[in-house]
Amino acid sequence: MAELKGRDALMRRLNQLAPNVEKYAAQAKLEVAEEAAEMMRDRAPTGATLEYRESFSGELLANNPNKQQVGLSQTKDPSAAGVFAQYIWRFLEFGTAPHSTAKGGGTVLGKTNAAASGKGMHPGTAAQPHIFPTWRAYKKKASARIRTAVNKAVREAMGKG
Repeated sequence: MAELKGRDALMRRLNQLAPNVEKYAAQAKLEVAEEAAEMMRDRAPTGATLEYRESFSGELLANNPNKQQVGLSQTKDPSAAGVFAQYIWRFLEFGTAPHSTAKGGGTVLGKTNAAASGKGMHPGTAAQPHIFPTWRAYKKKASARIRTAVNKAVREAMGKG
């Protein structure tokens, strides 16, 4: 039995045995990302702007090299896909604490004149989780979909397709 170390070695061996594995898996990953983006868009807070809701997209990470990844470590997978949205998602998902909006007021409460007068203070916002709960609910189905794509390529390679 051959010993495989690392993703590259595994993918080389899989491609030898079933040439369509990477192609089918890449397509399934992109479809999963697109479907997850649509679900997150549908679950975005009702008070969110249409622009924010429409900013959700499922895309290949390789097509978005300058965008920061959240919730996962950097990947070497060239076919990795993810969900992208406007930066405001963080504030909607996790909420914000009360903070000063006065020019030069900083964000530490009690340290500015704005805090004493009550002017220039933002009361904060409650968290409106819609991204991570959606992904957690969809994750099992997403994994099954990718597994199905890999199994399809293996069945084709074995002549049972």
